[in-house]
Parts: sequence; structure tokens; C-alpha cells
Amino acid sequence: MAELRLPPNSKILEGKMHVGLDAAKTPQKLKIYRYDPDTKENPKMDTYEIDRDQCGPMVLDALIKIKNELDSTLSFRRSCREGICGSCAMNIDGTNTLACIKPIDSIQGDIKIYPLPHMQVIKDLIPDMTHFYAQYESIQPWLKTDSPKPAGSEQLQSPEDREKLDGLYECILCACCSTSCPSYWWNSEKYLGPAVLLQAYRWIADSRDEYTGERLDDLEDPFKLYRCHTIMNCTKTCPKGLNPAKAISEIKKLMVQRQGA
Repeated sequence: MAELRLPPNSKILEGKMHVGLDAAKTPQKLKIYRYDPDTKENPKMDTYEIDRDQCGPMVLDALIKIKNELDSTLSFRRSCREGICGSCAMNIDGTNTLACIKPIDSIQGDIKIYPLPHMQVIKDLIPDMTHFYAQYESIQPWLKTDSPKPAGSEQLQSPEDREKLDGLYECILCACCSTSCPSYWWNSEKYLGPAVLLQAYRWIADSRDEYTGERLDDLEDPFKLYRCHTIMNCTKTCPKGLNPAKAISEIKKLMVQRQGA
């Protein structure tokens, strides 16, 4: 009889309870994923209790308060605190989002926080983004042109062409969408995922870029592009309100159009 076993360190255990020295007038509990691969111990869910009245409005404010006052060993990324850098992307209350723009008041009961799903964890809430960034580099995310330009001249485009980039250039590469996509979970070694494909379309749609054909050739692959099955998790979770699924469909449409040409 076959015996099925979970992978090592896959079972999450109950962790420690951390409470401030002074009793909280308005207590708020946060259950936070803790994991250090170097220790070879199972991950744990530590519980922290803070005073809601003595904390800023966002989940990131709570995390910073915990690190400063309750547990300096808690590890997470953060930078701009304004939803621009994408550093503080994590799974909060079951949804991939940015901690800096997720209001505490929008969550009922205890706040459960995990790192972005289906990525290797460096420590606690810090995922390893190495593979994600390598995929981003693979699409050559810069303007490519062979036409000679006078020195110092600008590469102009019409207002209509510029509008085609709206909903694309705003992507902050937080990876919330890619890590919410089941196709990316199971095929991340080959499937580029919604974030990178949205970025790929941003350059395909740019009227100043002269390598559209080459870019489409590079995406013409059973896995790079066509693992998208329009589940729409990417669009639902994007903290910037973008629509990666639409960008992917536009790439597929271009593929069909050039095949029929």
C-alpha cells in the first residue's frame, strides 16, 4: 500500500504569542507566518497583539509596529509605503496585495498574513523573486529600434498611441498577480505568468518599438504564453487595478492575426 507524505517543512505549526507590556485598549491580533529555512524547522504561525488605537491605518503600519516594539526578528520587505515599489507584496486575509495600501479596518477578526504563495521563502514574509525577475529580463523590457535618430532627439508618439500604454506601464512588478495564478503555480519554470506577459505586451503595444515581430516570435511557445486559461485571478488581485488577462488576450489576438495574414 502506497504511503503519501507531505514535503519536508510543509506543515505549519502553532507558534508563539507576543503581547505588549501595556494592556491594549483596542486589541488587534495578527497571525503571521514565520519560517527560517536555515533552521530546518517547520514554519509556524506566531500571534501578535497590538493596540489598534496606537497604530497607523494600514497593515504595513502594524507590521512595522510589531518589528519595532514586539519582535525585531520578524522579516519582511517594505520601502515606499505608497503602493509604488511593490516591495511589501504578501498574502493578507487570503488575498495577494500590498501591505502598505491594505487598511486594517477592511479585515474582520484576526489578520492572517503569509508570504506570496508558491514561491521559495527566504525568511518569514520574504519570497525569493530571483526567477520572477529573470523571466522579466527575458522579454527584453526596453525600447528596441534600428531606425537612426538625430542626436538628442526625442522618440515622439501621438496621444492616441500613448493612450494604448495606459493600464500597462503602471505595473510595479509586485508579483501579486503571477502568484495568484494556478497555471503559474504549476508551470512557473516555463510559463511567464501574467505580470511578465503584461510587461511583454507593454512593449509590443508601444508604437515606437520596431521589434514587434521578434517579440511575438519569442512568445510563440506552448508554455510561455498559452498556459493562460483566463482564470482571471490576476485581474481580481492586482493592487493597481490593472488587467493582465486582457493584455494576454491581446497578445493571443496578435498571434492569430499574423497567422491569417
